[in-house]
Amino acid sequence: MKFFKEVIQTMKDTTWENARETRKDTSTVVTMSILLIIFFAVVDAAVQGLISFI
Repeated sequence: MKFFKEVIQTMKDTTWENARETRKDTSTVVTMSILLIIFFAVVDAAVQGLISFI
């Protein structure tokens, strides 16, 4: 029972982000994901070009 009481207390002590912070964090993740996709696509194309050149 002690475990469950501690879990309930921890959940009460936890602070949750509001909607604005969640949107901001989500947009940051989406933007960084798109930038990484573009970066890796460019690097992949460059490596493929170098390999076909050799």
